[in-house]
Amino acid sequence: MAQVSEPVAPARAVDSDLIAADIDSYLAMHATKSMLRFITCGSVDDGKSTMIGRLLYESQLVFEDQLSALESDSRRSGTQGENLDFALLVDGLAAEREQGITIDVAYRFFTTTSRKFIVADTPGHEQYTRNMVTGASTADLAVLLVDARKGVLQQTRRHAFLVSLLGIRHVVLAVNKLDLVDYSQDVFDAIDSEFREFAGRVGAANVVTIPISALMGDNLTGRSPHTPWYNGPSLIEHLETVEIEDDHQTRPMRLPVQWVNRPDHTFRGFSGQLVSGTAAPGDAVRVLPSGQSSTIDRIVTMDGDLDLAVAGQSVTLTLADEIDVSRGDVIAAAGDPPAVSDQFAAHVVWLAEQEMIPERRYLCRIGTSEVQARITRPKHKINVNTLEHTATTTLDVNEIGACNVSFDRPVPFDTYAEGGETGAFILVDRMSGNTMGAGMIDYALRRADNIHWQQVDVDAEARARLNGHKPAVVWLTGLSGAGKSTIANLVERDLYARGSHTYLLDGDNVRHGLGRDLGFTEADRVENIRRVAEVATLMADAGLIVLVSLISPFRADRDAAREAIGADRFYEVFVDTPLEVAEERDPKGLYGKARRGELVNFTGIDSPYEEPLEPRVHLRTADGAPEDAAAAVVSALRGDGIIV
Repeated sequence: MAQVSEPVAPARAVDSDLIAADIDSYLAMHATKSMLRFITCGSVDDGKSTMIGRLLYESQLVFEDQLSALESDSRRSGTQGENLDFALLVDGLAAEREQGITIDVAYRFFTTTSRKFIVADTPGHEQYTRNMVTGASTADLAVLLVDARKGVLQQTRRHAFLVSLLGIRHVVLAVNKLDLVDYSQDVFDAIDSEFREFAGRVGAANVVTIPISALMGDNLTGRSPHTPWYNGPSLIEHLETVEIEDDHQTRPMRLPVQWVNRPDHTFRGFSGQLVSGTAAPGDAVRVLPSGQSSTIDRIVTMDGDLDLAVAGQSVTLTLADEIDVSRGDVIAAAGDPPAVSDQFAAHVVWLAEQEMIPERRYLCRIGTSEVQARITRPKHKINVNTLEHTATTTLDVNEIGACNVSFDRPVPFDTYAEGGETGAFILVDRMSGNTMGAGMIDYALRRADNIHWQQVDVDAEARARLNGHKPAVVWLTGLSGAGKSTIANLVERDLYARGSHTYLLDGDNVRHGLGRDLGFTEADRVENIRRVAEVATLMADAGLIVLVSLISPFRADRDAAREAIGADRFYEVFVDTPLEVAEERDPKGLYGKARRGELVNFTGIDSPYEEPLEPRVHLRTADGAPEDAAAAVVSALRGDGIIV
């Protein structure tokens, strides 16, 4: 039978006598405590994990088996010689212990007589900024560590800026390793002054600076005799007493719908977490984005109906009226609903190694909604050292930019400053599922209110009847030299002879006008494909059969073109030619230039080509004649009833 762990000694803030004498009273006392979520952040090796480990140890919240494991791990993997390495209480990954750094976000729970805590120990390395953003997203307070020997570094400023950007209102600047500078007040004061100047510029107003030595335990749980010049609280005293303004319940009511709960025909409810405000039966609500109104009939939970639900509770609401509500909708206070828009100005933290590509479509998750999103134009990126705004066309990993973002449909939102949960979003790569960026909505763009679809009497179906065939976009993709233009030309000749109305958008030809301002970087190629897809969409709407001949090497961009044009009109034709055959043909001499380094970002040489997974037509042209390939395309159009 496994041995139950016991505390090393009565915890500093836990009344062990009460546990033994009256466990119900002890549990009731803890049930009414407030909760503080905080993060530790700062530059690498500033002592974040050591501080948390020492805090737990000094509070006597380390169990005997944990202490034994810590002693063993300290001998094997520690960085403190014969002494305990308190960082190992927090650094859980093997890679972290081997390298002596924090990689992942480590969460720890502990409690004192005054308060319960959840602390997120976040990485210091710049490459793990995404992990820091994850830990900060739910925090009320940030403990930002600075090595007294190094002072305020770039990563210190980066984390301070991110903390402010993410809306964390309380910051503790912990000047660590003071024992290595002889507990110098001058060093402490200089770091405090420099940081406060920067914090004021980024809007971090509530800063408390505490001198500590995480390794030695100075000013963690009590005043240190080594800093007689410091009259402020110890770290744990400040964490216990800091007043956190929880305005979730005073903000307008918002419930993003996660699930339409319909176990049988007698019940239909809408489940989700109340992210702000309160809800009670009889309250008037509005469902966004549809704008339909109703009142709350019941608030249902596993433990029975509630007379009142408050922010943070997960509930199921039933409404008095039978109205259409789906996952991703927001049930809101009728008198103060969120706005609805599909275009925003936002701050974006780019988290992926691949640079941000303007106009590329990403999956966007905002609240419980999932939409398609494009960063239409980065306005500037922010230098975290100087806070200067620098013009840019993209964002690299860990860069922060002010951007315009466009969704494929309107969504309900609050600005991030008004309500974080309904004003924050993440961008996800459509192919890999990797998180690419995190965004915070600043405001909706007014242009969205000024542009509306104009209804016309002559529609696409009418134009198709007049033309005598259905519209379509035949999108030929493949390597340079594969024969796309030749095949597209032959297809158009055949269709023209049949009396079909066509137009050919050839890759080289459109770059003389439509794409004249674009180069051949990945971002420029994405924009070129987007423009061609938009033109092809209009031409198909005019009832034409549009032939597009573009290398279009990336699946994500071809998928975006398919969505813009419509899957029922989009014919992806893969002109499949081996690279060596395409190089032998090399009608424009481009492969030779690319091999000599005279051309960069050339598909097949130093830029990849992603083959279509399920093309409508697959042409293998290494041995066949172009006329046979063209006939296969025409046959496919006839088979699908595009032409007769």
